[in-house]
Amino acid sequence: MEKAIFAGGCFWCMVEPFDEMPGIIKAVSGYTGGKNAYPTYEAVVSGLTDHVEAVEITFDETVISYEKLLDIFWRQIDPTDAHGQFADRGKSYQTAIFVMNDAQRKKAEESKQALIDSKRFDQKIVTPILDAMPFYKAEEAHQDYHKKNRLHYSLYKKGSGRKAFIEENWKETVDKKALKKKLTPMQFHVTLENGTEPAFNNEYYDNKAEGIYVDIISGEPLFSSLDQYDAGCGWPSFTKPITKIKETIDRSHGMNRMEVRSTRSDAHLGHVFDDGPQEKGGLRYCINSAALRFIPKESLEAEGYKEYLELFK
Repeated sequence: MEKAIFAGGCFWCMVEPFDEMPGIIKAVSGYTGGKNAYPTYEAVVSGLTDHVEAVEITFDETVISYEKLLDIFWRQIDPTDAHGQFADRGKSYQTAIFVMNDAQRKKAEESKQALIDSKRFDQKIVTPILDAMPFYKAEEAHQDYHKKNRLHYSLYKKGSGRKAFIEENWKETVDKKALKKKLTPMQFHVTLENGTEPAFNNEYYDNKAEGIYVDIISGEPLFSSLDQYDAGCGWPSFTKPITKIKETIDRSHGMNRMEVRSTRSDAHLGHVFDDGPQEKGGLRYCINSAALRFIPKESLEAEGYKEYLELFK
């Protein structure tokens, strides 16, 4: 097992993106970067120590790479802010990558340079790459906060400004003219015009093969065949996604529904309902085949989705 340590502001928000990803053994909230042993939350946030809030990731590198973890990390933060993150100000909320060895340092520096070269941000990238220091696990109340206090966590992430920043700065640039040539008329209508394909007359509603479904536009992993079931509605139905997807209220056609969209491309995927199998959480993600591309299990590594092979072991 390998370890990685990232500071990205409030540690509540830095555990969720890594949680339950294939290859990640655990994600722990804690403190690092300071000299005092066993600091408390109150001491850290009050500035009485030099620690920052951080997350320690234990992962299996044969399943998920350190480079992949770096990519996830950058997508959660504002790397141009040297004085905190979003509504949280002060040293304890500063960002940093704490590297365990020379190999991690090299990969972190390459990742940071790639972000600079991308010119995604107009301002200077200020997140430092530092040698790892002792990591102290935070109090139990702060562990898995996004699960223990879902409502408060959701309100905090939105209210702090982090959620809007991520959606605005990390969404894929969509060239509608180019996509009109690349996609079929139905794929374009569904994903970019919020359309719906015919029931029982689409590619994946009765798919029995093993693999994952990705966004037809961005390639972002979305669903697994392991969570697919026959809901009798004529569209691919899933009990849960395998990544974080956007959910918004849809009041079109005189109805109140919860729409689901891809995070990176903002493509319309379908809707989620609460009439799914109760033993699997009670949700039914009703998704248009036209918004998806299916990658069979045996093609996952070749297509760059190696970590998702772990789902099928």
